Amino acid sequence: MPDPATEDISKAYEPTAVEEKWYARWLDANAFHGNENAPDSQPPYSIVIPPPNVTGVLHLGHVLNNTIQDILARRARQKGQAVLWLPGTDHAGIATQAVVERELKKHEKLTRHDLGREKFLERVWEWKDEKGGTIIKQLKRLGCSCDWSRERFTMDPEYIKWVQHVFVDLFEKGLIYRGKRMVNWCPKTLTAISDEEVIPTPQKSKLYYMRYAVAGEANRFVEIATTRPETLMGDTGVAVNPNDKRYGDLVGKKAVRPFPEAEIPIVADDHIDPEFGTGVLKVTPAHDKADYDIGLRANLEVIDVLHPDGRINCPDCPDLDGLDRFEARDKAVEKLESMGLLDKIEDYENNVGFSERGHVPIEPRLSMQWFLKYPSVKEATNAVANNDIVMRPDRWRKTYLHWMENIQDWCISRQLWWGHRVPVWYQKDKAEDLKNAESLDSSHAADLHVSTDPPADPENWVQDDDVLDTWFSSWLWPFATMTNVGERSDTLKKFYPTTDLVTGPDIIFFWVARMIMAGFEYEKELPFKNVFFTALIRDIQGRKMSKSLGNSPDPLDLIAKYGADGLRFGLMRIAPLGTDVRFDEKQIEEGRNFANKLWNAARYRQMVGRDVPGAPQSGDDPSPAGDLSIYDLDILAKLDDLADNLETAYTNYRFNDVGQHLYEFFWSNYCDWYLEAVKNDFKPEADPNRKATTLAVMDTVLRRFLQHLHPYMPHITEELWEKMSYGASDDFLMLTSAETTPATPTDAPANAREHVDAVYQSARVLRNLKAEYNVAANKNIRFIIPALDSAPWAETELPTLALLTGAKEIATDSSFEADKGTPSALTPIGQVFMPLEGLIDVEAEKKRLNNELAKVEKEFSKAQAKLENPNFVERAKPEAVDKARADLASWTEKRDQLNAMIASLH
Repeated sequence: MPDPATEDISKAYEPTAVEEKWYARWLDANAFHGNENAPDSQPPYSIVIPPPNVTGVLHLGHVLNNTIQDILARRARQKGQAVLWLPGTDHAGIATQAVVERELKKHEKLTRHDLGREKFLERVWEWKDEKGGTIIKQLKRLGCSCDWSRERFTMDPEYIKWVQHVFVDLFEKGLIYRGKRMVNWCPKTLTAISDEEVIPTPQKSKLYYMRYAVAGEANRFVEIATTRPETLMGDTGVAVNPNDKRYGDLVGKKAVRPFPEAEIPIVADDHIDPEFGTGVLKVTPAHDKADYDIGLRANLEVIDVLHPDGRINCPDCPDLDGLDRFEARDKAVEKLESMGLLDKIEDYENNVGFSERGHVPIEPRLSMQWFLKYPSVKEATNAVANNDIVMRPDRWRKTYLHWMENIQDWCISRQLWWGHRVPVWYQKDKAEDLKNAESLDSSHAADLHVSTDPPADPENWVQDDDVLDTWFSSWLWPFATMTNVGERSDTLKKFYPTTDLVTGPDIIFFWVARMIMAGFEYEKELPFKNVFFTALIRDIQGRKMSKSLGNSPDPLDLIAKYGADGLRFGLMRIAPLGTDVRFDEKQIEEGRNFANKLWNAARYRQMVGRDVPGAPQSGDDPSPAGDLSIYDLDILAKLDDLADNLETAYTNYRFNDVGQHLYEFFWSNYCDWYLEAVKNDFKPEADPNRKATTLAVMDTVLRRFLQHLHPYMPHITEELWEKMSYGASDDFLMLTSAETTPATPTDAPANAREHVDAVYQSARVLRNLKAEYNVAANKNIRFIIPALDSAPWAETELPTLALLTGAKEIATDSSFEADKGTPSALTPIGQVFMPLEGLIDVEAEKKRLNNELAKVEKEFSKAQAKLENPNFVERAKPEAVDKARADLASWTEKRDQLNAMIASLH
């Protein structure tokens, strides 16, 4: 590295160059490595990244989530812990396959079936190697300090072994089985999906009232209300509630299905809601979960009238056969109307389940699938119930426990080609029978080859076509990324269980709950100790971010404009715990402005420190307490307060509070007040020892503040740490343990902070007084204090007060007699007068104040008239009357103030 002592801080901060330089240096030095052989004196801190889809690109949700993870990791390093932040990506079965299929269709007019499974998978791997993982490069641009040497992919060879091992183990335990069940089917991606992948979506639908004739009874019909007339051909029964007296005599009879015409039984079932529609349900067992259960209880036939892609499959109705399901809905309604069987159509709002990936309404479908009975449910429930795993915000703990109480078997198979193929082979001569069996489990093991390895005689076996749900691989993520099957690596021993998990609440069931169960099942302990759920990022109007609304900015554009540190800091300041984030680009601009403020403050320290005898050159500690001014003591005490406040905020995972504490301390306490208060120390005539001491204090503040700020703004802090020579030439700030000893001397006078507060408060009062008389910018103002009886200590602080006030002088004069009306203000150190002779154009100021008074009098009269109106006082809402009274009081105060100011000019 170059000698930082020779490098001046440039006038302008250029974030891109600084950020790229430091990230490259960190990588070259292997600074992010999690040392599994670290001594016990370095306790472990570990966190696994929620693996983004290999197809993914950076969005603001990723920025928020990964910035929080980076903050936690960098903070742990500062505490001297051995840190592992383990990164990786997910193969994302449906999403990745869909991307490659679109590319094939667009560029080659081919489908995956045209290529065949093996060739298609070659194309997917080619795409993954060439274009997948873009988001990893983008996370590096954000400054994420992951141990990239440990980057994992959910289809790495060793990871595949883990997935297969777990499948075989759970199958042998009787927890995995294959059966024909009603599942959620996506007609677009042509695969089963889990309940958690179905998104209930409000829809404006129609409720169709139609009539089925009662068989054998002339002119008698039963009216049925349905939202799905297009599945009428699959009706195999009509159901009513057994307690519904309207239809009691119909049970046991038959109704006539209009097309294809057939007599179907009328049955009784407690599931029927007599209050919905007409209280009569058409039962379509193949296309509705509730209907399927009714059909089982009544022993009804199951007729599937839909192809997997959602087209009608009913050759007996040629005018409907082959139509899209929604087109068929309109056609079926036309047929009913032409047959005189449609009574009416009503508007109806309901929730329709949409496929998360396919973005189309799902179809309940009877299908042969693999299912998992969840393992270690009791342990995973108790861990959260007992707060062994702490969830923040706490409301998600209740959501988690409710789901665990109502847990359903997990459909783990998918009808895809990209993914972890089910490690089950069927004997060729029995394959068809086995594949179509009503159920298949470990009791059939003799007829199956269930193993992590293919059979020795593959010519006699056929492998199952399905792949496993993407989440079946990622639920193993915390431990499968750290060790191979059958081993207990040093990495696992050091870093498992992990410390924190940062993720979104939308995958609490998909991922979080399942990881907890897998952790207990395979490592016999919890996988992490804390779960922090990030909030949803909305726009300033509270709307969800979306490309269609044009309210979702590209984080890379924001980084180019404001710097990665500016984006990180700005976003974290508006991310409160448990509340959705209202994104405002102005906050990101403030993040950049804060970086500039820090840069300029460091540059100022460098400039004023040149050629000062005895001045510290490497961030030495300040001089003994006797040499420290009250302003020095005050800022050091506030620096200690900052450390305490940050510790509390971090402990409670209140990251926006951390950002606000950092901002307020540096911008207000240090830059706005302390640096202004000590400017006299750098005048040519100032005492050199005083200069040296002030520089030492500035170094103490800057050095420690850079440490505090580093997790939020890692690049600029590292740059200034080097340029200010605050560490050895080859030491990184990110690997330097934060200082924990108090900065304030133990023998500091107890009243120093009280005196400084009095000076600062007095400065605010006098600035306001100048502003009232329109002389805020006038540097020739002289203030006079007749007496300092209540604050004799302030005599020596008057030059500093004048400096803070922007005045030429503040003098004490016991003989001073103020002319009538001379402006004055009461301050914490006494009454201060501001003689105006020669400072203002009295006539012009009178005119200005009179014009202002006329406006105020007008508003005063309006407020007074409103309150003198009995109709308003008696009939208006109490809060409106209270507001009117507050307005009148405010206008009265302003009027009196202006009258006093005008009087002072006479």
